[in-house]
Amino acid sequence: MPQPTEPTGAPALPWERPRRSAPRRTFSREAVVTAALHVIDTEGVEAMTMRRVAQELGTGPASLYAHVSGREEMIVLVLDRVLADVTCPEPDPQRWREQIKDVARDGRRALVAHGDLARLLPEIGVPTGESITVHSEGMLAILAAAGLPKQVCAYAVDALSMYVTGIAAEEASRAYRARSGGPGPDTAARVEDYIAALPPDRFPMLTGMVAELARDVGDERFEFGLDLMVTGLAAHLPAS
Repeated sequence: MPQPTEPTGAPALPWERPRRSAPRRTFSREAVVTAALHVIDTEGVEAMTMRRVAQELGTGPASLYAHVSGREEMIVLVLDRVLADVTCPEPDPQRWREQIKDVARDGRRALVAHGDLARLLPEIGVPTGESITVHSEGMLAILAAAGLPKQVCAYAVDALSMYVTGIAAEEASRAYRARSGGPGPDTAARVEDYIAALPPDRFPMLTGMVAELARDVGDERFEFGLDLMVTGLAAHLPAS
């Protein structure tokens, strides 16, 4: 019978060493969203791809699919994260105009705070997600408490959302063009130069309002449009 081998103190041969599997990086869906938002904030929306977000997490693109189905869902989740900070107050029928304006202002501010994030909105069509759903519910509650008819409330939330995201997307496009060497914040000056060069006999109204049409001072234009929409909504209130 063969005798057991006595330990010799020699190092184990390579094939006798216990193999250890490489540590597997684990991360959550929240981590994916955080990484995607960081890429957008630092590099712009053009850089936000599955591959780039995976690099940010130190993994491969395939591992992201355990948490998101693809780029479109990632955009929805990023928007949901950003709009989570936009809250709606308890409806006050006496202050509904200012309340709905405040919600619109906060929505625009949240989008603009993340560079050209708003440029991604056309990729997802109708945005969904918990924050956006809660946001829509809150806006409807404010408008309904004011006494507006249901259909007016529904159209109003849609129109206000499109206005806010449209303005934010325009600002995002300007920022993107400025980064890429195109016309950026000086868009107003370019518009003014273009209109001023038009033949006055063909375009008397345009050339007669060059400064007014090119004016873009702070939030003035946004506030004008917002006031226009809310004033129009008030016209739909039933007579007392």
